[in-house]
Amino acid sequence: MPRQTAFLARLGRRFPLMILLAAFAAITPAGPAEPAPQQGAPVATSRAERAAIVREVTVNGTVTSPRTAALSTQVAGMVTRLTVDAGDRVARGDLLVELDHEVAAFTLETARAEAEQTTAALADAQRRLKEARALVGDGGFSQSEAETLAAEVAMARAALAAAEAEARRQAALLARYQVTAPFAGVVAERVTELGEWITPGTTVLELVAVDGVRFDFRVSQEFYPLLDEETPVSVSLDAVPGRPFAGRIQAAVPVSDPRARTFLLRVLPAGDPHPAVTPGMSAHATLRIDTGRRGVVVPRDALLRYPDGRISVWTLDRSGAAPRVRERQVTLGLAFGERVEIREGLNADAAIVVEGNEALQDGQVVRVREPAR
Repeated sequence: MPRQTAFLARLGRRFPLMILLAAFAAITPAGPAEPAPQQGAPVATSRAERAAIVREVTVNGTVTSPRTAALSTQVAGMVTRLTVDAGDRVARGDLLVELDHEVAAFTLETARAEAEQTTAALADAQRRLKEARALVGDGGFSQSEAETLAAEVAMARAALAAAEAEARRQAALLARYQVTAPFAGVVAERVTELGEWITPGTTVLELVAVDGVRFDFRVSQEFYPLLDEETPVSVSLDAVPGRPFAGRIQAAVPVSDPRARTFLLRVLPAGDPHPAVTPGMSAHATLRIDTGRRGVVVPRDALLRYPDGRISVWTLDRSGAAPRVRERQVTLGLAFGERVEIREGLNADAAIVVEGNEALQDGQVVRVREPAR
């Protein structure tokens, strides 16, 4: 002990300033303490609402074309010209296939020549009739001879009409050696080649209209009386995932399939469809059918599902000094969009937790923050 006292005395003599500073720090009152962090688990809340209950029904179908045609010729012949292939776009009236028409062209030329010949014969008969009528009064021609010339004019006129009709018929026959597009579209398939001999009724091309596409769905018969043109429809395509677009019901064909108990629902795009939409693609539609009733609805994020089948919602209790959460077991109804109907266990306008509700305990103090989205 004497040794320690001596050591401190020597230390005091050597470092008097350090001892004074230490003593001053010991008697000086401390400054204001740092504020304690805010207590409670952070959560974001929303409100349970009373809204119209909608039943969402998902159906599958196909993109279809308003017009599809298997094109063929009206006459027999050998294919001498093909202007298109599968995948080509064509406009109405475009030449697609042509058959050998050399003989038909000669026949048309002959018919036109005959028409010209009868035209000349008619003109000559008319000239002679005019001259004869001028000479009837002078005794150069009898009235009977003039009437005979008038009959010749009538026969020449009839012959000309027949020749012109035959020329038109041959022209129509010649046109039948060509296959033109009856409407604008895309060639889906070409089933003939140059040099092939084809007969009337033989398909040479398949043409599909790609403008004005529609969506055909098979829907269960129980929904037929619940649908009308005002029913909201959302359409999505496997070929364009994540990009649904609005549709409108064009028709619900009231012919049920007796085997599947379904009916045809035809939907048109409400606006311009995606440019990648083509006939034959698979399509899905979500029908939002109004149930005619109202109920309590909450966001899907407010629900917690447990392995034992329980479904809970955490509500916010502000009756105390600090907000706390209370667990409420609920019974669900219909789900539509991002909302779910609550049949039992929750009242409208209740404050509910939608974020941060994964690990809460009943009665736990929380801190309310703004939702992340």
